[in-house]
Amino acid sequence: MAKSKVTSPKAAKKASSTLKNKATSPKSKTAAGSALSQTKAPKKVTSSKAASAASSVLRNKNTSEASKSAAGSALSQRPSKKKGKK
Repeated sequence: MAKSKVTSPKAAKKASSTLKNKATSPKSKTAAGSALSQTKAPKKVTSSKAASAASSVLRNKNTSEASKSAAGSALSQRPSKKKGKK
């Protein structure tokens, strides 16, 4: 089942500026694109590739605040992993 989260207007604006910035890394742009695509789409979820990129962006100390905001938004829209019982 898909989460009913969408990207906020504030995070969407930061994602847009991240995508427009020529100095932004490909991982930041992947995460920003994922966040931006979910602005008005509550049934869309972040792909595993975009989630991995967003995680890398959040861990990088040199990443801008706008990129981290977009990455956080994308990551929050990823379904949680369900752990099986052993």
